[in-house]
Amino acid sequence: MLDNVPYLPYIVSTFIGIGLAAASGFRVFLPMFAVSLASYLHWIPMNESFEWLAGLPTLITTGIATAVEILAYYIPFIDHLLDTISVPMATVAGSVLFASQFADLGTFPQWALALIAGGGTAATISSGFAGIRAVSTATTGGLGNSVVGTTETAGAGIMSVLAMTTPIIAGIFALVLVILVILVGQKALRKFKRNKDVIDHT
Repeated sequence: MLDNVPYLPYIVSTFIGIGLAAASGFRVFLPMFAVSLASYLHWIPMNESFEWLAGLPTLITTGIATAVEILAYYIPFIDHLLDTISVPMATVAGSVLFASQFADLGTFPQWALALIAGGGTAATISSGFAGIRAVSTATTGGLGNSVVGTTETAGAGIMSVLAMTTPIIAGIFALVLVILVILVGQKALRKFKRNKDVIDHT
């Protein structure tokens, strides 16, 4: 029955791409390692244009980078340093992983869609959690940052697995998360402006 759904492969690919991009917003390298491992073990197919993701060099490199990234977020100051570069790196990673699902579209539409949908999703989530870590530092003196870091790592792992096993659920979760990040960000911005106005008038 599902075989009769128009453009079903593209719909499924979109959910997979969005899910992987969201995972990249939590952690840059863990989703790439998960995809590399799954494709290396032939659990998931990989288009010819992205066969490098299934290669042993990529698997080893992303595995090491994943371990370093996860551990670095538990080191004070280093976690904030990583936050300054996490958004652009997550944007690139999210775009690449999204594009890997649409290699037959043609170069321009493939990467345009990847940058907007994949990169945009990853950047939104990454910037949102960078903001949460900043608030955690201000309110707990950095003691709560390890909780934020653990949540991000768990989110990246869960979203990566869901994207490759139940892409529709992963895609829905990703979209809900993006909306929540935007709404929370707008609320925080309004609160900041109100506090700033109060300070300016005192």
